[in-house]
Amino acid sequence: MTTNMAAEKNTNPEIIAAPPRLYLIAFTISVILHLVHPVTVTDQTLYRMAIGVTLLVINAILVRWAFVTMRTAQTSPHPYESSTALVVTGPFKFSRNPVYVAMTGLYFAAALIINSLWPLLLLLPLMVTMHVGVVLREESYLEQRFGAVYAAYKMRVRRWL
Repeated sequence: MTTNMAAEKNTNPEIIAAPPRLYLIAFTISVILHLVHPVTVTDQTLYRMAIGVTLLVINAILVRWAFVTMRTAQTSPHPYESSTALVVTGPFKFSRNPVYVAMTGLYFAAALIINSLWPLLLLLPLMVTMHVGVVLREESYLEQRFGAVYAAYKMRVRRWL
């Protein structure tokens, strides 16, 4: 009975919350803080908007590429579902977490577009939460699920960039 419970327990990484939800919560808090006490990033509207929109497009493409790559490998991009394959192609050749890199880029782009320093100030606690509550748990799960294959992948590919 204990073996079955252990097997059931390891069917997903048991992250603390869905990553998009964590990013959305941090961004929502930062917008509320900005409404109460606005602190801008820069007065250079044209440059700020150009950089923000460029980052938005690049990171939207990256997240789409990662999702397509995962679907092609016939595994789910959703962290609450079991991984059926270890994806090491596409953007996963360069980062073990390209979706989270892209989400961080989208978050940063949105901060520039709305011209608020608050999202940038909340980025550090968000990244610590992501690291401890999501990434480390996913890595532990993938090590259990894929063993030496995942260990070799970790040696070849950086966690972030």
